[in-house]
Amino acid sequence: MRRLPVNLILGATLVALVAGMALVSLVWTPHPHALMNIGARFAPASDVHWLGTDQLGRDVVSQLMVGARNSMAVAFIAVLIGASLGVTLGLLASALGGWIEDFVMRIADIGFAFPTLLFAIMLTAVFGPSLNIAIAAIAFINIPVFARVARASANQIWTRDFVMAARAAGQSRFAISRDHILPNIAAPVIVQMTIEFAVAILAEAALSYLGLGAQPPSPSWGRMLSEAQTLMYLAPQLAIYPGLCIVVAVLGFSLLGDGLRDVTDPRLVRNRA
Repeated sequence: MRRLPVNLILGATLVALVAGMALVSLVWTPHPHALMNIGARFAPASDVHWLGTDQLGRDVVSQLMVGARNSMAVAFIAVLIGASLGVTLGLLASALGGWIEDFVMRIADIGFAFPTLLFAIMLTAVFGPSLNIAIAAIAFINIPVFARVARASANQIWTRDFVMAARAAGQSRFAISRDHILPNIAAPVIVQMTIEFAVAILAEAALSYLGLGAQPPSPSWGRMLSEAQTLMYLAPQLAIYPGLCIVVAVLGFSLLGDGLRDVTDPRLVRNRA
């Protein structure tokens, strides 16, 4: 029995820790995350407030837990939307080929030219800042990523014997893409999704730091960092805690993606053997 890579185990553990914190926050937090108690501002860690309170007397643990929920929700929805649209475009480009493939790939290149922050600022100017804007911006930059991954993987599958047999049997290109190509490119797409989760969490934190993500009173790790930057000498822990959460989440998804790639890539499996 082949042993699982260490990076896969460590990544899955860190992701489970963050995901568990986010799920628990749906039903329980030590204190209401938006409850302010000015009399208890900057309280140290204690049995009542496990990591103390912030400048408004809000419980830091509760803020971190709900912030994890927001970050995970934004990452999951944005990456899912980006993957769905990107994989569809990639499969379409690979199946039809010719000028259609070139056109789709050039559109993907244009998508790479739009930084997340710039696109979010454009959307914010029209619709105002919110989590939905952050999701739209992050989803948008994921579309060309998955389009390229799906198209490159699908092009390799189109040359396989079983695909040639399906074409000889009279199956349409769309039916072959659905029944044969998509299942066989699922592994690289899932690995890419895992890696993009890390990128999405980092992007959400950056957008919230700039005030373009979750709006008060909804907590966000990025906004907690933004609010703590003027308090570094007075209460540095208020920046350390959300910063550590971002590091753990990004590191966990990155290691998980690398581990999944090691497990699913036959060339890497043979090299380890």
